[in-house]
Amino acid sequence: MRIPWAIAATLFALTAQEQSGVTFGTTVVGSSDLRGDIYLLKPNTDLLPGFKRMKPVGTIYTNTLQVTPRNFVQGFPGVTGQFEWFAIHYTGRFWIEHGGRYQFRVLSDDGSKLWIDGQLLIDNDGTHPPAAIDGSAVLSRGVHELRLDYFQGPRAHVALVLSIAGPGDGILRPFDTRNYLPPADRAEWIKGTIRNKKRGENW
Repeated sequence: MRIPWAIAATLFALTAQEQSGVTFGTTVVGSSDLRGDIYLLKPNTDLLPGFKRMKPVGTIYTNTLQVTPRNFVQGFPGVTGQFEWFAIHYTGRFWIEHGGRYQFRVLSDDGSKLWIDGQLLIDNDGTHPPAAIDGSAVLSRGVHELRLDYFQGPRAHVALVLSIAGPGDGILRPFDTRNYLPPADRAEWIKGTIRNKKRGENW
């Protein structure tokens, strides 16, 4: 089903029947949010698409991805029945204060891939029930880039959960960009300062 452009911006707020309040994202922009560009997929898509040749139908924002496995047949507000054949391309940055090896976990239904600083860390692609895959990376103090691609294939279950554990911690917790903000003193930003000058961004 083709979705009208006028309602694309509110596409991914979960329905009122969802009591948890967890969403794929909202249209409200936050300074530390992940940005999610939304794409529609052709039926029978079984792998993540190449987004460079596609045009997004809307954009959403979130600071955490905690859509736990659930039956999802209600559709989205204003788009009754739209609960399959879509993809979201999330991008963002986060600050690491204490360098070391960080563990990441992505649980998804259907496919997902996670990149950190341009390196593919987790490949959980394909059409499948909820499945979790772990990966780890040594991160230095400073700003790091995150990319997470996700797609929902055939009805009717969805899941997308991103978790992280710090060096020596071993306990996976929800990844939330608000817990990985740069220091208040701009002189401390190291890598972030360099990237800001090139991109003209806040950090």
